[in-house]
Amino acid sequence: MNAILAGLVAMIGIGIGAWLILDEAGFSSQEVYSGPNVRLEQPAD
Repeated sequence: MNAILAGLVAMIGIGIGAWLILDEAGFSSQEVYSGPNVRLEQPAD
């Protein structure tokens, strides 16, 4: 049971860490797949 919990905690930690690192590095899909000719509009609330 401890191994399962440790794996779950590690998986969550790696996922959050990767998300933060890639976001800071500019690898979001919005930044990667948009160019100067692409207009991305923010959704209206």
